[in-house]
Amino acid sequence: MSIGFIGAGAIAQVIAKHAVKAGYEVLLSNIRGAESLTSLVKALGGNTKASTVQEAAAADIVVIAVPWKHLKTALADVPAWNGRIVIDTTNPLGPPDFKVANLVGRTSSEVVSDLVPGARLVKAFNTLSPSVVGGDPQTAGGRRVIFISGNDAGAKSEVSRMNDKMGFATIDLGELATGGILQQFPGGPLPTLNLIKLS
Repeated sequence: MSIGFIGAGAIAQVIAKHAVKAGYEVLLSNIRGAESLTSLVKALGGNTKASTVQEAAAADIVVIAVPWKHLKTALADVPAWNGRIVIDTTNPLGPPDFKVANLVGRTSSEVVSDLVPGARLVKAFNTLSPSVVGGDPQTAGGRRVIFISGNDAGAKSEVSRMNDKMGFATIDLGELATGGILQQFPGGPLPTLNLIKLS
């Protein structure tokens, strides 16, 4: 199974590290082009490739990991989603001013879902810092928890299996409109909550 990354910053790199270790094919992309990813691909090793955004977006599972202000640009020229699973790691703020985007009463992933029509969107990996996600997910006698939410039960099951293969535990918070509020950053009660599910 292949996992494509649109964005190759800190959170993408640590998820990719776990994915490579778990045996997935990893396709990394960014707006600067595949040649800018040579050293990162070498560092990650395994079955990692530098790709275009379009190639990454054609993977079995696609991880969106770009700053909020770049979302529309990053997703503008991707192929039709055709039911592929998309993991949204974004939060609706960012540099340089870290001003929170006006979501007009929706969760950020409901907004993102409009940008990936035809995809099965799952919110995940947005509540913990890259340094925490990048650590060993099997720690303190258990597994680090990743929260997810989404409207498609099959997509959430697939993301849960991926998390399990990478060593994480998953807690399903429900649909985007309800669970998304819990994991929303800023504003939700779950961001920065580093839970360990005991074995």
